[in-house]
Amino acid sequence: MSAHLALDTAETSTDMSKAPEIINPPRLGRWIGVILVGTVMAWIVYQALTNPGFQWDVVGRYLLDVGVLKGVAMTLQLTAIVMIVGLLIGIVVAVMRMSGDPLLIFCAHAFVWFFRGTPVLVQLVFWYNLAALFPAIEIGIPFGGPKFFEIPATVAISSFTAALLGLGLNEGAYMAEIIRAGLMSVDNGQSEASKALGHKPWHTFWVVVLPQAMKAIVPPTGNQVIGMLKYTSIASVVALYELMHSVELIYSRNFEIVPLLIVAALWYLFLVSILSVIQYFIEKHYSKGWQGQDDRGA
Repeated sequence: MSAHLALDTAETSTDMSKAPEIINPPRLGRWIGVILVGTVMAWIVYQALTNPGFQWDVVGRYLLDVGVLKGVAMTLQLTAIVMIVGLLIGIVVAVMRMSGDPLLIFCAHAFVWFFRGTPVLVQLVFWYNLAALFPAIEIGIPFGGPKFFEIPATVAISSFTAALLGLGLNEGAYMAEIIRAGLMSVDNGQSEASKALGHKPWHTFWVVVLPQAMKAIVPPTGNQVIGMLKYTSIASVVALYELMHSVELIYSRNFEIVPLLIVAALWYLFLVSILSVIQYFIEKHYSKGWQGQDDRGA
């Protein structure tokens, strides 16, 4: 019996040793792609080094210009405030969408429909010109009643306020859908278990549901932050002194349009790169214990 087993094992080993070797097919398409990409990259580098229109000396002179740095600071400030406003609005609207109350659901639907359905540029220009519709912003009893507070719209709605309202409300509509999708990704059994333990609804939401939803909320939110950093350039149409408007003011005086646009592009690339690194570490933190990541690591 053992002799037959040994013979079978030997024959199997012989057959395996005689098995044809698997040869990978030639990667002709890959090599063609490498050549094309290399050619394009070489052309870009050549143009960057030899084309006098780039004017790298002008780029270097204005890259750390005081006016440009002020624009960078305003861009970062506006991005941070808009995202905080958008996040808070998004949480409220998402909870309204999932509340089960018909009135709250209708209001949340209407908010998302309107602010997600109209372009950001239109909203910015509208808020900036609100004085044409309402010369004064008043608080009081409507329909001709007494007014308790009144301020001219031109005073209340500055360039920064218009940008904050336009970008913040629009971002709130998008964040509401992102947060709602993240909350829906959490199994209902988590909420039921929390309620069975006697937790209050707010405690269930903030301590049980939201932390588990973060792994689904963080990646698209990071993309929204990066997108918002670039969307702030739209605020230049309402004369807000952010990065894009700062370079516009400079090249309107010296007519060095391309070098100043390169300055703005380099700053945006630098800031986006930093945000991308931060996003990576935040995603890594909230993905701890996620089965999909553990399987890949194994």
